[in-house]
Amino acid sequence: MCGIIGYVGKKDAKKVLINGLQTLEYRGYDSAGIAYFSDRVIRILKTVGKVSCLKDKVAEQAGNDATTCGIGHTRWATHGGVSDTNSHPHTAGKVTLIHNGIIENYKELQEELAEKGRFPVSQTDTEIAAMVIDDCYHGDPENAIRNAVRKLQGAYGFCIMFEDIPETIYAIRNGSPLVAAHTDRGSIIASDMVALVSYTKQYFVLKEGHIAKMTKDEILVRDENGSVYGPNIHHISWDVAAAKKGGYDYFMMKEIREQPAALRNTIKPRMVNGLPDFTADEVSDDIFHDISRIVITACGTAMHAGLMGKNMIERLCRVPVTVDIASEFRYQDPIIDDKTLLITVSQSGETADTLAALRLAKERGAKTLSVVNVKGSSIARESDYVLYTHAGPEIAVASTKAYSVQVAVMYLIAFRLAYVSGKISEEETKHYMSEMMFTVDQVEEVLGYDNQVESIAKRLKKTEDIFYLGRGLDYALSCEGSLKLKEISYIHCEAYAAGELKHGTISLITDNVPVIALATQPDVYAKIISNVQEVRSRGAKVILITTPGAAVDAVLCDHQITLPETDPLFSPFVAAVVLQYLAYYVAVEKGLNVDQPRNLAKSVTVE
Repeated sequence: MCGIIGYVGKKDAKKVLINGLQTLEYRGYDSAGIAYFSDRVIRILKTVGKVSCLKDKVAEQAGNDATTCGIGHTRWATHGGVSDTNSHPHTAGKVTLIHNGIIENYKELQEELAEKGRFPVSQTDTEIAAMVIDDCYHGDPENAIRNAVRKLQGAYGFCIMFEDIPETIYAIRNGSPLVAAHTDRGSIIASDMVALVSYTKQYFVLKEGHIAKMTKDEILVRDENGSVYGPNIHHISWDVAAAKKGGYDYFMMKEIREQPAALRNTIKPRMVNGLPDFTADEVSDDIFHDISRIVITACGTAMHAGLMGKNMIERLCRVPVTVDIASEFRYQDPIIDDKTLLITVSQSGETADTLAALRLAKERGAKTLSVVNVKGSSIARESDYVLYTHAGPEIAVASTKAYSVQVAVMYLIAFRLAYVSGKISEEETKHYMSEMMFTVDQVEEVLGYDNQVESIAKRLKKTEDIFYLGRGLDYALSCEGSLKLKEISYIHCEAYAAGELKHGTISLITDNVPVIALATQPDVYAKIISNVQEVRSRGAKVILITTPGAAVDAVLCDHQITLPETDPLFSPFVAAVVLQYLAYYVAVEKGLNVDQPRNLAKSVTVE
């Protein structure tokens, strides 16, 4: 959710913090602020609005302040409205901190503090956390942090400065991510590695409950017992250019166009002698043995990738698969045992609901396999096995390339499971792998459809409702297409299994309501066309997405987009680009900020 950064070293801390917050702004952009030591005093500057507003304020009010130590925050509001007062950093007594997460028992803690005559000035749970730490502080910062977090319930990533301990930052986390690094220029910590890559490609993930003490000379990490240890160092495989727009107006367009490379980077290392192979991932075939069912759990776009996985696994492997929304998983008392394989999908590897689902499944004895994009993330570390997607950094809130590579990994799982269980032959498996690699070339071709899709988008910008229709794989993709459009264009849209039209949904179809129909699956093509005729007869404006050779009556649709020739099993990879383009260009036509849609943040690290 929120973006946080801390730096202590040899450089101007204000510049490091502002630059870091600009890279982290996709995590929240309601307000921003920094706190820094200047002449042994902590000074705070914060403001409603984006990091650019904060940058102007810092230049105006603190341009000459010398500082080499500070913390910064860009906020996605949860507790308390969007205001200067509620912006981070927050100070209580000698404690100044920034926070990513939610303190669930803040109300009870606030009442306890009130009995001591201490009252907050903001409406945030974060200030309460600062007050609790200050209340526990008697000269030993680590002891104060330890005692305070025992009282806190919820998720948090804290960066903390103590007024009487200059040039030092303390950090601790529970649920919310923190990555850190030390270089010859100092120590840096942030909620995402995109803020670190300008300084180093070596980083470590701060473990939950461990405290990092950062100075310009070193980072000391202590476990729950107070023992110092050397953290596990990871390597960032992409460079700083990957986290910049590279000449594009928006990250989303850049990331759409990066999909062929991301797909090749994800698939090719797992293709050995033409077969899917997870040996390099240290994922043994044992994970597929002695399982009676598979449960896929995820949130949002990742859950839609799971729907693709369900379709392919059941189709090829004949193993029952359920897809559960992670936020509902724990509360429905799921049927999980040692014959269950749980697959979690998360771009960040820190999605709070998905992590909670993973932990519950492990408690009940399930085998666990996770599909994530971030090495060392909580979900990756806590899973029995992990398959990393190789999408590189994805900055736009609306996921594009991360979705495509998640779907690719789902297909690879289906192929490997079907092969090792004898459901498909070696020859068939090699054919599927070859077709998937060929499809990546088709994805590259469909990137050239941008002008065609932009022309259609111009006609949709003033509409209030849009419906997506599909069957089978097309329905699973329709769910993702609908989410993309609504989250960045703010147009109400819904995806429906086309056969459900007559069971209520068709009552919403009126004159000129746009319907985007996917018709790429030959086995249900006639049926989806029948459904298109139904909405057409009730006045809908139809945008039909088909494959070459599909027989389409000219009066059946207002616009037809014909995809490149692709094996129907792999058409979702190609059609996804069209739906991403459509969402992108509708938002652009409406003059919206494509990368930073209202009320949304990239990584949801609270429940």
